[in-house]
Amino acid sequence: MKTLQKLLMTGVLATLAFAADVDGTWKAKYESPDGQTRESTFVLKAEGEKLTGTMKSGMGDAQIQDGTIKGSDIAFSVLRNFGGNEVQFKYAGTITGTTMKLKATAGDRQMDITATKQ
Repeated sequence: MKTLQKLLMTGVLATLAFAADVDGTWKAKYESPDGQTRESTFVLKAEGEKLTGTMKSGMGDAQIQDGTIKGSDIAFSVLRNFGGNEVQFKYAGTITGTTMKLKATAGDRQMDITATKQ
């Protein structure tokens, strides 16, 4: 039984050691589906596999929802209001060092975003 506990603990520690360092501020500049250049700032915090934080853009601040970080994989969603309609944007991607690559999806629209840790 103790051997099993040691193996499980080793696995947990190994997973934590290889988790991406997501905590902090990430800045992104990207082209929206309508062809305009946009800028966003992500302020992120991980607690285990749970991800929280805010996304700041020209549309104001939005709380990150349903955030997860598993190793280098990251996913979260943000609600935005367009003319009185709530639109959910889903973000999923990976973190490598100080670079975060995301695919943002809202309905049938998608865009690629690259953010750099500040």
